Amino acid sequence: MSDMITADLVDLDLAAQTKEAAARSLAERMVALGRVTDLDGFLADVAAREAQMPTGLDGGIGIPHCRSEHVTEPTLAFGRPADGIDFGAPDGPADLIFLIAAPAGADDAHLTILSALARRLMDPDFTAALRAATDPAATASLISGDTAPPAAPEPAATATAEEPPPAPAAPVPFRVVAVTSCPTGIAHTYMAAEALEQAGQAEGVEIVVEPQGSAGFTRLDPAVIAAADGVIFAHDVPVREKERFAGKPTVDVGVKAGINRPAELLAEVRDKAARGETTAPAGTGSPVDEAGGPGEGYGTKLRKWLMSGVSYMVPFVAAGGLLIALGFAIGGYTIDKAPSVAEHFVWTDSTSWAALLFQVGGLAFSFLVPVLAGYIAYGMADRPGLVPGFVGGSIALTINAGFLGGLAAGLIAGGTVMAIQRVKVPAALRGIMPVVVIPLISSAVVGFLMFLVVGKPIAELQKALTDWLSGLSGANAVILGVVLGLMMCFDLGGPLNKVAYAFAVGGLANPNDGSLKVMAAVMAAGMVPPLAMALATVVRGGLFNRTERENGKAAWVLGSSFITEGAIPFAAADPLRVIPSAMAGGAVTGALSMLFECTLRAPHGGIFVLPLIGNPALYLIAILAGTAVSAALVILLKGMGGRGDGKAVEGTPATESGTTPKVPATV
Repeated sequence: MSDMITADLVDLDLAAQTKEAAARSLAERMVALGRVTDLDGFLADVAAREAQMPTGLDGGIGIPHCRSEHVTEPTLAFGRPADGIDFGAPDGPADLIFLIAAPAGADDAHLTILSALARRLMDPDFTAALRAATDPAATASLISGDTAPPAAPEPAATATAEEPPPAPAAPVPFRVVAVTSCPTGIAHTYMAAEALEQAGQAEGVEIVVEPQGSAGFTRLDPAVIAAADGVIFAHDVPVREKERFAGKPTVDVGVKAGINRPAELLAEVRDKAARGETTAPAGTGSPVDEAGGPGEGYGTKLRKWLMSGVSYMVPFVAAGGLLIALGFAIGGYTIDKAPSVAEHFVWTDSTSWAALLFQVGGLAFSFLVPVLAGYIAYGMADRPGLVPGFVGGSIALTINAGFLGGLAAGLIAGGTVMAIQRVKVPAALRGIMPVVVIPLISSAVVGFLMFLVVGKPIAELQKALTDWLSGLSGANAVILGVVLGLMMCFDLGGPLNKVAYAFAVGGLANPNDGSLKVMAAVMAAGMVPPLAMALATVVRGGLFNRTERENGKAAWVLGSSFITEGAIPFAAADPLRVIPSAMAGGAVTGALSMLFECTLRAPHGGIFVLPLIGNPALYLIAILAGTAVSAALVILLKGMGGRGDGKAVEGTPATESGTTPKVPATV
């Protein structure tokens, strides 16, 4: 590691009061050595990583780190501030700060070396030596591993008069396998692994850890997994090949829990094993993988469960809705009266092709409520929740409970399965629980509740809501447009945005004039934030740095395609100015769309489905008006802050400018 850190990259008297200032000071040393090519661009990547999860650790350690295209070679800088800096650690500020810079395509060897540093940070002798160091060159040598920290003195051996009797045979230890991973896969991943291994040694637990880092991972031996008594997942990204651990007592937490409280996790998995609790994890990338630690509030968990259902529903919405819209566009609005194409299809007749598109889209759309319910239950209880969730969603369709019924069915199904899973069962029955017992009992319970208890009241509520939408006019419609516009632009693709979008899509299942107006207003408002930011970067480019101006070019396309997340880089850099501006423009657009009585049968597509929009000219005017309002407001607010070309607005760290998260392909 000696080529990664030198004396020039060590600052034993770091003069910084904030984490942003500390990162900038250490990064400037990297720039001076030619290891970072763009200071602001690199710091924006550091800020984006920090926004995902604080990088402070117990023991006074801060490890800001990122992969960046502005890094020429893997580099490590070390700073030691006198007073400590808050990096979000539970136990207070950090006085040992490591800035880790990895190139976007760092090779496995360098990442392995960086992971070794992460493990060494769990050694108290190592951190004590760093706090006592006085020479930058010696400190760099210590960090690189060229010199070892002084070891704590071992207790003197006590003389014995005779050999002790042989010890009795040790009992078979409790066996645990664990997986650790973090978004960057450089530091937290390996520190959690080291902490769990140390806790296992202290507790007499035989533990084997699989760190899933950026350099890839070495899979645990299947025999080791089979022999394990329990599993610990300490992760902030989905566990790869998670199905290997199916049927084991499992503790599932964030990666920092693995670092900060490994002994508690071992005790928790022991308790689950003693109670006979087992899980059947889903494959990689399930919404369950994103669930947080046990300390989350019920409201946070409920939001994640609902978002699980919505995220799986959206592809059905896009495919089915656009096919239906194309059917209408080709065959006219009477295409819904066409006979089944299985019985009547003329290859040379455009009406037959339109009917084919419409009927395929209608079938895809018919899955919306069952998929919503099934994957809400999946988000709560994993695979065992799928069967009762889909059954409950289908019942919601049968009794005309619609979108609201699907929400209720998913929550009921997930709750029922979770309750059944808490029941301690004999070992002989555990194998058939997820395949036979849980689906049987949970489906019966969900069916009873949906058919005879909650389904009918929800169906009446759904009917009342549909009737209200169909009768919307005048001031009521405009007010609803304002509310939907505010929701679409508040969190730019987050939970409120998804709630408004799901509300609009739910109305397309049984469309009427009111629900089509709602869909039009929601899509129009969702297009405004990225379009407004793009326009602002053109009108007053000097208020934005170079990275933001580049993001503005992409925002034109994203906004036109109804991808609201295109505004996230701007909101992440300057939320207090960008988000209110976006909300104001979204409210204007939503209100105007409803006032102009624009309608939309397609659930997605942006300007590319303009031919399917009722009153398209007025619809464009509504979008342009909202875009102009948002752009004008953000320019005004940034101008008041005194921002110059490439410099940060007062009160907004330049390190956060231009943050570019991955943009999902949905609203």
